[in-house]
Amino acid sequence: MGRNAFKIQEGCSVSATAPPQMFQSAKSRLESLTVPGIIFFVYCYFLIDYFGRLAARVPAYGMFRPTLLLVLILAVALFAQAHKAKDRLNETPIKIILLLLGYIFISFPLVEWPGSVLRNNIDPFIRSLSFLFFTAVIVDTDRRLKVFLLIFLGLQAFRILEPLISYLLTGELRGSTYVGGGQFEGRLGGSRYDVINANGLGFLIVSTLAFLHFLMFRSPSRLIRWLYLALVPLLMYALVLTSSRGALLTLLVLAWFVFWDSRNKFVLVTVVAISLVVGWSQMSDFHKERYLSLISDDTSMSGTRQGRIDGLSVEFRLGLKKPIFGHGLGTTSEAKVNQLGQRREAAHNLYAELLIEIGFIGALIFLAYLFSLHKMLRQNLRRFREVFGKNVPLSDFHYRLNHALFVVFWVYAVYSINYYGLSQDYWYVYGGLCIAFYRSLKRNEERFTTASLAANPQPTEAAAR
Repeated sequence: MGRNAFKIQEGCSVSATAPPQMFQSAKSRLESLTVPGIIFFVYCYFLIDYFGRLAARVPAYGMFRPTLLLVLILAVALFAQAHKAKDRLNETPIKIILLLLGYIFISFPLVEWPGSVLRNNIDPFIRSLSFLFFTAVIVDTDRRLKVFLLIFLGLQAFRILEPLISYLLTGELRGSTYVGGGQFEGRLGGSRYDVINANGLGFLIVSTLAFLHFLMFRSPSRLIRWLYLALVPLLMYALVLTSSRGALLTLLVLAWFVFWDSRNKFVLVTVVAISLVVGWSQMSDFHKERYLSLISDDTSMSGTRQGRIDGLSVEFRLGLKKPIFGHGLGTTSEAKVNQLGQRREAAHNLYAELLIEIGFIGALIFLAYLFSLHKMLRQNLRRFREVFGKNVPLSDFHYRLNHALFVVFWVYAVYSINYYGLSQDYWYVYGGLCIAFYRSLKRNEERFTTASLAANPQPTEAAAR
């Protein structure tokens, strides 16, 4: 079925003939299951506080631990709305994460360093995990879904553009990498208020591009399409400045999906080819050497590439030192120091990190969570096909968002080979968004079914006689 098969169906006949009381009843039922708007407002502020790093920007404000305070406020508020959240907690991804929490709790006495988990590592895990529950439960209308995406993607774009603009104004890159011979070269990292390094920023750029392309480039609004085209060169320039080879490889994954989706592949290939030639000619020798090291052993930085590959092998072997229950949540850097005699550093591979920190059993549970998200997206596609056959009106936004989520899943999955993530927020924000979107499609289908039955009531048995 073609990519345009799910465009919105205008002028649906049932809306003109269905009894008004049926719509009023459906609206009242929806409102009775919707979380109060004040909770959604607080969650939006939480997003701004967390991703905007307000505590780092305003030290006096940060003294009150606002992020933790907001998590507690939202948790208490949702507990008071438990009757509305109950059915949302029955979604498979959330059940799997609850199973993971139970496993971590039960296996806690059996890990290598339970004290480190309690002192340092449980807080960032819970804070990141809260995004899954908050997004799945609070983002419960189509309007809230759009507002959430606008705020979330706007903040991610801001996190990219802020250090880029700072570099253009001051020349400061805020990151560096060792190139041998006692020499270091600069790399664009996050702003001075942010916590991401150059590799993290590269990952953020590619994942944000994936969302923006499929949500904005196919938008019916010409202004939104032009805004996207204005952002692309800025984000690509920032990506080059990060010098992240892992992000470049993940960009190839995104490029494949963009090519597959393109309506005019010849024009796309031509534009990309010209951009590559112009971009390559403008790169410094450092950037050329770094990216060529991905495919050539004759560059000055091919050794760092091999070092990263060897490091991944070491991390998996480290995980096998405590394979059943792991060393403990967030203890990868501690395990590297104590077990391997290396410096303290995070994992360079999510899948190795799972084995190191929560063992084989926990890793299987977390991977089941990822597979459940992918399954949810496939179910969305089946629902698209089914409702299209019934002439159910679906907005083009729904189709574009499902496409974006599908591509972002593979961007995340591939980059996770080169990045940690068990106690990071990105897989949990993504999971909550998948659930919120899945339920949005379900609500729209139920509303259409209700309206159809009202407009075309089934004859009763007496009437049939």
